[in-house]
Amino acid sequence: MPQRASRCARRCFAAVRRRSSGRPQNSAYTGCGRPPASGGGPLMPDAAPPVGGNLPANPAPDRPERLAPVSGGHRPLWSVMIPTYNCANFLRETLASVLAQDPGPETMQIEVVDDASTGDDPEAVVRELGRGRVGFYRQPRNVGHAANFRTCLERSRGHIVHLLHGDDMVAPGFYERLGEGFARAPEAGAAFCRYIYIQADGTRVWESEPEREDAGLLENWLGRIGVRQLIQTPSIAVRREVYERLGFFDPRLSWSEDWEMWVRIARHYPVWYEPNSLAFYRLHEASSTSSKLRSGETLRDVRRAVDIIQAYLPAEDAPALRRRSLAHWADDALSVRVPMLLARGETAAAGRQVAEALRCDRSARTLAKLAPLFVRWLVSGRGRRRGQNDMKGRDT
Repeated sequence: MPQRASRCARRCFAAVRRRSSGRPQNSAYTGCGRPPASGGGPLMPDAAPPVGGNLPANPAPDRPERLAPVSGGHRPLWSVMIPTYNCANFLRETLASVLAQDPGPETMQIEVVDDASTGDDPEAVVRELGRGRVGFYRQPRNVGHAANFRTCLERSRGHIVHLLHGDDMVAPGFYERLGEGFARAPEAGAAFCRYIYIQADGTRVWESEPEREDAGLLENWLGRIGVRQLIQTPSIAVRREVYERLGFFDPRLSWSEDWEMWVRIARHYPVWYEPNSLAFYRLHEASSTSSKLRSGETLRDVRRAVDIIQAYLPAEDAPALRRRSLAHWADDALSVRVPMLLARGETAAAGRQVAEALRCDRSARTLAKLAPLFVRWLVSGRGRRRGQNDMKGRDT
């Protein structure tokens, strides 16, 4: 491992030891840059335990159970846990991107957790590329991606956990830069970087907007992440103790569980930001996102997440943030998802997205987006034929 990365790992370990020694924190983090009101807002500075301190038995109603602490034995700094399902063709790139930054087993656990894949053999990929360095666990049966996330967390042993989908990647420097962030801000519960969307063949599609120009703790972060999803899972690493205190990903959610978790963390902890784009989120037809998009489940699940997230926001701001959030998701569907589906000729899926978008928001701004979409639908091949058939039916 490069000398700089070695120094970074030593600083991170030192920070972890300071946190576990009971060193008092000077102030509690409000999550939104100002003292919040009571009634569901961030922890009050004059009444809160230290950052990452003792939380109530149930931090929020229906809170998922907590992750059990690691019991004994050596603990590496990092746990890179790679959930996978029927994507062994991408898993090679994922593992290669991690192994290129591997500081060794004393510092990093690397393990693939397969959700009972049926279409390929991820274990063979692990044997070929890992050569004994990468662990492998296969679920006895398919449990779904949220439960597979839970297994990843339960099997992790490191102080910092990185959940990296088996079809995503990290760029050189990801672990070094985020590790430096945790070392510089031991109070941070999570750290994330800018990320890039890529197509199945690796072509770059879009790069996330910067949250700040330089690396550091984010200000007023709860009010931003509470409105919309601004983090993709491969770009974020979380201290394991955060999951131990706040719980697993919420099993009530099927698509927005990651967003809900990042908001939950922002309510209780500062979050570190790295402005370099060091993670890649892959878009492809076989992903669970694609199937949920076609069924309309994405927006149904978003509405469930918005309801849950209300408990994390300052009481006086929650109603306005809720409206902004639902309007954002409706706009996202009508401006991005629906045109994409129409361009593919998937008019039924586009119609489901429109219906769910209107259940999120029916403001004048949202309704104004429907007319151009209707025109697109009419000029699409299937839409034009359906419109002609409708006209014939009226003439008879």
